[in-house]
Amino acid sequence: MTAQQPQAIYLEDYQAPAWLVTHTELDFELEEEQTLVRARLSIKSNPESGGKRQPLVLNGHEDMELLRLSIDSQVLDSGDYRREGELLTIANVPDQFVLECVTRLLPHENTALEGLYKSDGMFCTQCEAEGFRRITFFPDRPDVMSIFKTTLTAEKSRYPILLSNGNPVASGEESDGRHWVTWEDPWPKPAYLFALVAGDLEVLEDRYLTASGREVRLQIFAERKDLDKLEYAMESLKKAMRWDEEVYGREYDLDIYMIVAVDFFNMGAMENKGLNIFNTSCVLAHPKTTTDAGFQRVEGVVAHEYFHNWSGNRVTCRDWFQLSLKEGFTVFRDAEFSADMNSRTVKRIEDVSLLRTAQFAEDAGPMAHPVRPESYIEISNFYTLTVYEKGAEVVRMVHALLGPELFRKGSDLYFERHDGEAVTTDDFVKAMEDASGRDLTQFRRWYSQAGTPRLNVTDSYDEASGEYQLHISQSCPPSPGQEHKQPYHLPLAFGLLGMDGTELRSGVLEVTAEEESFRFTGLNERPVPSLLRGFSAPVKLEYDYSDAQLLMLLRHDTDGFNRWDAGQRLCIRLMQEQIDAYRPGAEPSVPDALLNAWSELLLDEQLDPAMLAQCLKLPSEAQLAELADTIDVVAIHEVRKGMRKVIAEALEQQWLAAYQRCDLKDVAYSPDAESIGRRSLKNLALGYLMSTGREPWLELARQQYEQSDNMTDQLSALTLVVHSPHRESADELLQNFYLQWQHEPLVMNQWLSVQASDPAEGALERVKQLSEHPVFDAWNPNKLRALIGGFCGQNPIHFHNESGEGYAWLADWILHLDRQNPQVASRLLTPLTRWKRYDAARSALMQKQLQRMMDTPELSADVYEVVSKSLV
Repeated sequence: MTAQQPQAIYLEDYQAPAWLVTHTELDFELEEEQTLVRARLSIKSNPESGGKRQPLVLNGHEDMELLRLSIDSQVLDSGDYRREGELLTIANVPDQFVLECVTRLLPHENTALEGLYKSDGMFCTQCEAEGFRRITFFPDRPDVMSIFKTTLTAEKSRYPILLSNGNPVASGEESDGRHWVTWEDPWPKPAYLFALVAGDLEVLEDRYLTASGREVRLQIFAERKDLDKLEYAMESLKKAMRWDEEVYGREYDLDIYMIVAVDFFNMGAMENKGLNIFNTSCVLAHPKTTTDAGFQRVEGVVAHEYFHNWSGNRVTCRDWFQLSLKEGFTVFRDAEFSADMNSRTVKRIEDVSLLRTAQFAEDAGPMAHPVRPESYIEISNFYTLTVYEKGAEVVRMVHALLGPELFRKGSDLYFERHDGEAVTTDDFVKAMEDASGRDLTQFRRWYSQAGTPRLNVTDSYDEASGEYQLHISQSCPPSPGQEHKQPYHLPLAFGLLGMDGTELRSGVLEVTAEEESFRFTGLNERPVPSLLRGFSAPVKLEYDYSDAQLLMLLRHDTDGFNRWDAGQRLCIRLMQEQIDAYRPGAEPSVPDALLNAWSELLLDEQLDPAMLAQCLKLPSEAQLAELADTIDVVAIHEVRKGMRKVIAEALEQQWLAAYQRCDLKDVAYSPDAESIGRRSLKNLALGYLMSTGREPWLELARQQYEQSDNMTDQLSALTLVVHSPHRESADELLQNFYLQWQHEPLVMNQWLSVQASDPAEGALERVKQLSEHPVFDAWNPNKLRALIGGFCGQNPIHFHNESGEGYAWLADWILHLDRQNPQVASRLLTPLTRWKRYDAARSALMQKQLQRMMDTPELSADVYEVVSKSLV
């Protein structure tokens, strides 16, 4: 561990900044071996900080070299300031002054990919959350907002493109072959939204006419080889701009909007004002190299970062505890956009599947925290599913409680009231209260209490009076630092159905008490309740459905989400019974009633193929693990594999018919919702056919691989063959795929992932060999996520091998990466953090590796926080 343990920062200790920076001027001299940064900060005391003058405290990373410091042109000597760790303190300063600072950076040595660094020869930045302190000394906190003016100077032949935030206001050339561009952003922003890019890039340009008639220049930059992969991102951007105008009344506010594709990037993308820097995986898209899921990700992420222009940039968070203020709200906005562009039901199913597996697991693990955390050691560890996805669910519940009209009124008030300010989640809720007249005091507990609430529902029916009652109790299990939880305020969308599927009642119940009942009269039969429609609240719902009730809901529920959920509940119940009774070699069983229901669905050609594909997927191993008291890795894997084989064999002809009617081989590829739906059902059907183990379906998969004109079908076929017992065919196709796509880095990420998640014996040895392969680059976060994340997160049967070798391999990588890129290291650590959920032998082996990391000298704050909390 570190010689001095990192200290926690607490929300309750927040104080307004003592000093404000009204204007920031930055000059960057970009050179190959170093970069000089000249910063000129116009600083004044903050009248809201208490009146007593305080020392000026600036943030600056220890690796940054300070060359000169002056106040109002008077150079300071070393005795005029104190530099300790990441803080620089100047004790005596006037009420208002100009601070000038010159720092020297070494971007080519910056492997953490924070601040200013180089990616494949290109200069770029990542300043959220605290990367700006790697560039210059600054009060680096979200509530210090400044107007930025930035000048970049570099050798023109190497770096013809020089970009920063805002609008370009001046440019010129120098006699020594260098050139410069000055950018000015008229809107005040915190330092975390600063960005620059310098490189030899190509650009796709377009124009957008706003609702008020103002023309905006749109530019997407990438390497020359990727220019043909930018059109879909551009179309997605224009759709997002139009949607935000129509749904939220928000127009873009600069003359130019830019996106840059970067291959070395810790995150997915970053909403820097006017200059969004994207991981290549979130902006490049082409039918031959990008799957349907990749196209949808590009559309969603482009929209997400654009929507941040208002929900994150114009109105930002006061402190990092309020991170969900911008992220939760914006995830909700991008989810609604994607739902409007594609299938709303399928989008909801995908989002809830992520919640139920990964986010619910986070809520039940050692890193559990409220949507608005109370403390943190390293803020990078709190870019979590709780802050993002659960935060979005909290906003969705506000939308459900208020309705769309009042929610829009509340969002308008929020943007108008706080434009140009750094605010809190309470400010967001207050705007919703003031616009709607609703009291949301109890609802605020969603921001302050950690964990996943549980709703236990029972019912009763009086045949004589026709009265039906729903009895609801809510609770929330203890989480770190929070033993007892108060009741939540939540919307419970419901329907009451007759056994023939007739809808008798529907609506939204507002649940507020630990125990309460809701009464319905005038019912001529005992209804089947369709509960938590659309997953109206992020809770675990318990109701004792009979198999017959679930089959009825699967066949007839008018709510698409609950129709899917009924099928999932049936499958989970069946698999859990067999997991609990698992014996090696035991044959799984599937009731005829479930097979008949699935057969009916497969034969119904009127159903949306995308929805049908979701309904016919078995619950994942990750979801089954999340539902288990003690995770039995082997039983979960074998039971799910066996059940899949039984369903495949019983419905073999129906799967073949579904495959054939959804085959689009004679139609040009399109990433539209209907085509994506047909391909998803086709490849699901092929997966079931391959599960039979029969030779004809191996040949069908090989044929699809060889003849497909798009990456979705080719990669699906490759994955199915590689994850089958047919090793000779698998090795042949893997080599063919590599030779075909070795010059496409994003496709090679998929190649690594397919092999990392392969459940065949010898998986660990294969990933070790792949870590030595030329296509793998240990400096690139995308490659690390594909190989290490793919094996440890997507191959549980081998990562959790009883030998513990998988745990030791991951720990080796964490310790190596901790010195290189602590952010990536801490995120890859997640599979070890839930060691208490496994059997005693595996738990001990995982704990041993965590303790090994804890005992390592000079552990980063990122990894230290996760490991120390995991061992408690």
